Amino acid sequence: MTKIYLAGGCFWGTQHFVRQLRGVESTRVGYANGHTENPTYDQVKYEHTGHAETVEVVYDETVLPTKKLLDCYYMTIDPLSMNRQGMDFGVQYRTGIWYEDESLAPEVEASLAELAQKLGRKPAIEHGRLEQFFDAEDYHQDYLVKNPAGYCHISPELLARAKEL
Repeated sequence: MTKIYLAGGCFWGTQHFVRQLRGVESTRVGYANGHTENPTYDQVKYEHTGHAETVEVVYDETVLPTKKLLDCYYMTIDPLSMNRQGMDFGVQYRTGIWYEDESLAPEVEASLAELAQKLGRKPAIEHGRLEQFFDAEDYHQDYLVKNPAGYCHISPELLARAKEL
């Protein structure tokens, strides 16, 4: 299994989308790459901890290659937007691709270079080694499964297509 961390704005929608992709074994939402130990949602939202709402994705690369996973992720975000996705704005809603295993670095770099070429400019997506990840509170885990009418910045049409990608 391979593990990668994706920040795509509000983690509810990112988790709901990614968990439906064939080859994804598990997901967890949490807070990554900030400067506070074990932050709470309220701290991340109101106290400027520097964390990003992030989804840990564990996947089978033989079923879902990293390149395909990242291409699907790009479909869910505005890759040129800094610290904003949908109606959410702030550092906690920035986009990012982080990993613990350095062997993913070349794939991430190549994917972002390809995206930049398509866009005609560099995307506003942080990337690199994961500094830290703290689990979000239980009520955030699989939020849109528990609350199907909950807020999501990803279009319902794209969420419905996730299983087909």
